[in-house]
Amino acid sequence: MPTVTAGCPSCLAAEDQPALQGDELLRPLLPALLPWLVTRRWFTHESGCLQDLRPISDSVLTSQDRSAVLVHALLDAQHTSGAARRYQLLLGLRRRLPARLAGALIGQAVGGRWDGWWLYEASEDPELMGLVLERTQQSRSRSLRLTLTRPGSVPAGLTPRLLDVEQSNTSVVYGNRLMLKFFRQPQPGAHPEVEVLSALTAGGSTATPRLVGRLHTGDTVLGVLQEFLPADGSGWDLAVGQAAESLRGQQGSFGLGGFSADAYALGGSVAQVHRLLARHFPCRNLTQQQICRQADELIVRLREAVDTVPQLEPYAGRITELYEDFARVASQGRGLAGQRIHGDLHLGQVLRTQTGWKVIDFEGEPGRPTTAQDRPQPVLRDVAGMLRSFEYAAEQALGTVLTEDFGRLDEPLPQSQAARIRHSRRAQAWAVRGRRAFIAGYAAGGSVDPYCHPVVLRAFEADKAVYEAVYEARHRPEWLPIPLTAVHRLVAGR
Repeated sequence: MPTVTAGCPSCLAAEDQPALQGDELLRPLLPALLPWLVTRRWFTHESGCLQDLRPISDSVLTSQDRSAVLVHALLDAQHTSGAARRYQLLLGLRRRLPARLAGALIGQAVGGRWDGWWLYEASEDPELMGLVLERTQQSRSRSLRLTLTRPGSVPAGLTPRLLDVEQSNTSVVYGNRLMLKFFRQPQPGAHPEVEVLSALTAGGSTATPRLVGRLHTGDTVLGVLQEFLPADGSGWDLAVGQAAESLRGQQGSFGLGGFSADAYALGGSVAQVHRLLARHFPCRNLTQQQICRQADELIVRLREAVDTVPQLEPYAGRITELYEDFARVASQGRGLAGQRIHGDLHLGQVLRTQTGWKVIDFEGEPGRPTTAQDRPQPVLRDVAGMLRSFEYAAEQALGTVLTEDFGRLDEPLPQSQAARIRHSRRAQAWAVRGRRAFIAGYAAGGSVDPYCHPVVLRAFEADKAVYEAVYEARHRPEWLPIPLTAVHRLVAGR
């Protein structure tokens, strides 16, 4: 069983609460907490075994009748390989667990002040999430504080609910007006999403949510409080749904129907956001040296990916050539324009609302240091990420339709082979139409036409596909063929 190693007590204790040292507070929770932690979607499985959990800070919020307790903790998880990551935990404790919280159960505390109390994921408890919004605004403690962009801008009495979406962070909606997003792997220093939303909110952006405040401890941003955007759905859900309808032949969508009109409008919205980012953050032409350094970084990422995903090995040489071509072509003339970008753009990062598409989640690519997110980058990085997402949506829809028609096709029957091929071709056609419509909309709304930079775009698409292959190999091995198919297409020049 991993152990908790306590550091300096003054670092572990919440201000004015010297009895609540991290070691004392968290040790009784470990027997239940550890097996649960490694099953969370936001937990990163490093090489080597989880060896140690080191408390960094903690805060305790107690309900008025003292029947419910929120333990907010920052922990460093250390592995035998030497890798370490910091996690933010929202832990609820109750002597009696209501039936409505049964699905959030983690286990029971063993020993300590809450011996025998039920331990659970606090984000699913509206009472405790209400305490976060209420108490942290008034806090003078350095442990957990909500700083608003405009004092008094948060109304009282907003009912919290957990946003039930699959993501690497945790979001709680308050009264369908505000959303507090907790970063499960916070890092010290400036946070990209706070920086971007702060600038765009001050600039009057209508294409992004309005920033209301930030939750932090010291210089570590723990979450952002922002405007909640009621939406028809995420780009991902809408695209997958319409792609599936296209495969079923329900929309006659081999013309410009289906998702193509949405994709065109989305391209224009992304171009608008890029224009706003260029207005509020520094821009510069990347020098030949900087471009070559970027190409070298792509090659290093590829080598590391091959170690994790051996299936990439046959393509490594040709992918490297794509990156070298990128360095050569991008270095010609005045170089390549760089600016602040989204950094992790895909269909799941956009919402379709009554007033058009909105771009959300400016945290950048998961796993990259926050200090690397603010470097000026070519906008085609974002474009490439979105193009890859159209292929993912098509493959997801394809799997859904094939399962509906034939059930599990681990060993497809001969009569199903023709249908599988037919549906696969339709899925590819849907993705191509969506990609073309998005590029057309982006070119019409921005200063860059992606079609004029095919070598650069192909290199960034390849890099994204390599990243996807690593992610799928680690988290969803059954999806690995999707990025591998894209890699095969890209190295073949298609």
